[in-house]
Amino acid sequence: IARNTGAPRDRLAARLKSLVAEGILEKHEYQATRFEYHLTESGRELLPLLVSLLAWGDRWAVAEPPMILEHHGHRVRPTTVCGECGEAIGSGGLHWTPNTPGWSMAGPEA
Repeated sequence: IARNTGAPRDRLAARLKSLVAEGILEKHEYQATRFEYHLTESGRELLPLLVSLLAWGDRWAVAEPPMILEHHGHRVRPTTVCGECGEAIGSGGLHWTPNTPGWSMAGPEA
């Protein structure tokens, strides 16, 4: 990770430690003082989000994608669909309802 990102090792260690503490990664020793990290169930559920962020970055943040993500031989174009009806989710058709006591769409109620 350090070689591919240029991030300082101490910063990477701190981030990995926090991802383990939050239950997103699990740390496994494979040699004395050597570890590998595996996604937990919670971490695996982040995959659709990460794929969507990668696609967004490829379109808006770089001139040429540094990596190509493929699925069965074709480039991935992620979309979000409703698990109930199967319809693609866009900005139309969504309805937001505050679900926290004391909050409205304008924020906390006085």
